[in-house]
Amino acid sequence: MTKIILRPLILSDLESYYDLNKPSRKFHEFNGPYFEHETEEELLQRIEVLRNDLTAGTYKSHNLMIANADTNELIGQVTWHWKSKETNWMEIGIVIFNEDYWHQGIGFTALKMWIDRLFAEHDEIVRIGLTTWSGNKAMVKLAEKLGLKLEARYRKARIVAGTYYDSVSYGILREEWEAMNQ
Repeated sequence: MTKIILRPLILSDLESYYDLNKPSRKFHEFNGPYFEHETEEELLQRIEVLRNDLTAGTYKSHNLMIANADTNELIGQVTWHWKSKETNWMEIGIVIFNEDYWHQGIGFTALKMWIDRLFAEHDEIVRIGLTTWSGNKAMVKLAEKLGLKLEARYRKARIVAGTYYDSVSYGILREEWEAMNQ
């Protein structure tokens, strides 16, 4: 299996990051396909903002890139945001941009590293959640393989290509994660 690292986005990534995020990339079919995706023009504008921020040293993001540990090639990205900062509830996400790396266990390795890191760096977190849609079978399987528990199913909450799917939310408590990973 490909060895991976989690690292910040760097200026030299931008050409690859642009190519991997083009609207024609296959991952868009699974990564929130019920939301409006950015156009090529919007992507170019986002890349330009990233370039300016990275060049000026003002780029700030708590999300990290998934990269090949041997070649430094971009593979994907792990993300987090507060679902409820007031209750120390963090929501995470992952996307493997490059379909050449799909079905190799990279998502499992990257999300395990990410959850470990977030619990280690944020003492206040009591739970981490992950939400996807029932048509994203790989993400559902990944959440379950990581030991996250199905906590909510919102029936017929997402429409993809004219078909209704459920929104499914998984979660794990800090003490559950620590007990599983001793």
